[in-house]
Amino acid sequence: METIERKLTRGGAFILQETQAADVFTPEEFNEEQRMMREAVQEFVDRDVWPARERFEAKDYDYTFELMRKIGEMGFLGVSVPEAYGGLGMGFVDTMLVCEYMSGASGSLSTAFGAHTGIGTMPIVLYGNEEQKNKYVPKLASGEWIGCYCLTEPTAGSDANSGKTKAVLSEDGSHYLISGQKIWISNAGYADLMIVFARIEDDKNITGFIVPNDPENGISMGEEEKKLGIHASSTRQVFFSDTKVPVENMLSDRGNGFKIAMNALNVGRIKLAVATLDGQRRAINESISYANQRVQFKTPIAKFGAIKQKLATMATNLYAGESACYRAAKDIEDRIALRDAAGNSHQEAELKGVEEYVIECSILKVACSEHMQSTADEGVQIFGGMGFSADAPMETAWRDARIARIYEGTNEINRMLSVGMLIKKAMKGQLDLIGPATAVGEELLGIPDFAIPDFSAPLSQEKHVLKNLKKVFLMIAGAGVQKYGTELEEHQQLLLAVADILIEVYMAESAVLRAEKNVGIYGAEAQAYQVAMSQLYLYQATEKITAKGREAILGFAEGDEQKALLMGLKRYTKYFEYPNVIALRNKVADKIAEENSYSF
Repeated sequence: METIERKLTRGGAFILQETQAADVFTPEEFNEEQRMMREAVQEFVDRDVWPARERFEAKDYDYTFELMRKIGEMGFLGVSVPEAYGGLGMGFVDTMLVCEYMSGASGSLSTAFGAHTGIGTMPIVLYGNEEQKNKYVPKLASGEWIGCYCLTEPTAGSDANSGKTKAVLSEDGSHYLISGQKIWISNAGYADLMIVFARIEDDKNITGFIVPNDPENGISMGEEEKKLGIHASSTRQVFFSDTKVPVENMLSDRGNGFKIAMNALNVGRIKLAVATLDGQRRAINESISYANQRVQFKTPIAKFGAIKQKLATMATNLYAGESACYRAAKDIEDRIALRDAAGNSHQEAELKGVEEYVIECSILKVACSEHMQSTADEGVQIFGGMGFSADAPMETAWRDARIARIYEGTNEINRMLSVGMLIKKAMKGQLDLIGPATAVGEELLGIPDFAIPDFSAPLSQEKHVLKNLKKVFLMIAGAGVQKYGTELEEHQQLLLAVADILIEVYMAESAVLRAEKNVGIYGAEAQAYQVAMSQLYLYQATEKITAKGREAILGFAEGDEQKALLMGLKRYTKYFEYPNVIALRNKVADKIAEENSYSF
């Protein structure tokens, strides 16, 4: 096992303390095995997936699942499955890397892959008993069987525990009879095995079951859904009518289904985030290529400032997303390793390792899905009229991207969850939120220090700005908790604004720390463009935090308190020397135009 030398902090603690560059993992640190694995996935996708866009758009479901079988043969459906159950047993960073590059060329394949490897397989790996794991997991890991996850119902979406599907124990106690309706079930039309959630009697919480897909056992399906995007991803309603499920197919304990569902979603959120990265990369590359070729007024449009602004923002968002996803992935991997070393079972180590970083998982899901959407949208704009044509790749990318803001809990739910979980951790004593928030309040009452810090070290001003942006969060969240207490969750618009501050701090800090770490390794000159992107993202984040902070303050504070908080916001969002944003954009855009690709 790798020796863990980095300082590992608790999930959510980034907002309370200063993280050092040495303590984050960056994509530049992938080892040789990881690079080779990435190249193998890229080669497969470039050969069999990217050229088949028309087949996916024509709803060729068979081709999607033909590819799934191939991916299984290559071993990539079982990357995170322990070797004992037919998988590769690789670490969390490896699973993220495969997920990223397998997901970028087609939203349809990305959905099939993510649903199968994540919520279709991992609940059995993490909650199943030995008999269940030995019986089902090897076939899922190899691609012999396709898995799906039946949770959502007409009346149970974000409120997952409100499902009406029932499981009634037979008179002889040998099996349950499951009856109910599930909707929006990915992979349903090709599934051999289903994870089904149902309620036993009047239990408070739902229960999970492992259910083979047998049409003769009371299982029927609706037609394939007509969807905005992901056209070749099988999505159907599933109906259960007295479906017999042996009692030994209960997954984990009775009433534990809600916990299974929530933990599966935690993993799904960070996997969905990383799944958008190569999609962004491909959209950027297509946009750059087109902008270099498209000549207007005797000039390639890549040379126009309006296009440079778009290209630079697209590249900057991707850089931040890469930085944050692999920062969190390594934190999770190291937390799992610590629990393994402490004697936890594989299941317990994996579950607790991911659960520790539930805040970061929600942050990443929101930020990366929205970056993907904006990148695809700007891609359409760069292509102009051609971008609106189904013959160009951007139209598909734009439609496929839209579902990512709904999957794995809507972005609104995830925003509120990120803040809610941080407060919950503080109430449990896992994080000290009150101390730092109180310190910020006392600082606001004191006389400001007008001395200019020493900013001679690379990115030192940026780190100073980040330190203050964390104070914005603590100032507003602290005041909100003080005013509303446990009723804060009822003030959703305030939570959404505060969540955006939390999200932007994490994303900006991840980009800055990645650039700082690599400057220390490769030198400032070699990392000039990465530094520019981290500076550009931080500026964008600061502007957004300023706007969201003001919105939050005006929404709950009045009189002198409002004035004091607005003064604090101004104080904590200022630069000593503001960056030349246009120059930064031009620097990044000119570089990727010269390379004709995102090459960082």
